Amino acid sequence: MPNTLTLALSKGRIFKETLPLLKAAGIEPLDDPETSRKLILATNQPDVQLIIVRASDVPAYVEYGGADIGIAGKDVLLEHPNAELYEPVDLKIACCKLMTAGRENESPITGRIKVATKFVESTRRFYAQQGQQVDIIKLYGSMELAPLVGLADRIVDVVDTGNTLRANGLIPMDHIADISSRLVVNKASMKMKHARIQTFIDQIRSAVEEQNND
Repeated sequence: MPNTLTLALSKGRIFKETLPLLKAAGIEPLDDPETSRKLILATNQPDVQLIIVRASDVPAYVEYGGADIGIAGKDVLLEHPNAELYEPVDLKIACCKLMTAGRENESPITGRIKVATKFVESTRRFYAQQGQQVDIIKLYGSMELAPLVGLADRIVDVVDTGNTLRANGLIPMDHIADISSRLVVNKASMKMKHARIQTFIDQIRSAVEEQNND
């Protein structure tokens, strides 16, 4: 529907931490995505709907018009450096760090470093800036396993407490980027629904400021 505002979100931590911000903007979903099988959720605002997508797909849904607005981690956005998106607000939620990690008592590495990660673009940029040539192995999960079985010398992953790394005999090493969730907006939607979207952005920005002043 042309006048409907569609917001792309992923389940889990980002969704939970986004709910208070949406509530401050007067938007509350009518179903819980953790228990509902629906992928399109109605809200208490008849002109606002939420779509539930994979976190890594949020930039694509917003860029190509499947959603007007989305909420995505900066780690995901860094993997889409050329995406045609506005990024008006840092929501300051789901905060963590993108880091390299390796074995605590590793043997000296000879030759090219092998790095396992799902963050291929960020990893390539980071090591290029260091002047290091690396072989990147793309994995989708259980990253900590790669150095333990000899698949890779290093991993690049998001780190929150670092407990998972330590539990697997790894330590965080190089800091690549600070990560938090961002509001992203489709450029065409911003023109066609400008007043509605700008109001939403202003409400969310106020809610973020209020939350961080508490």
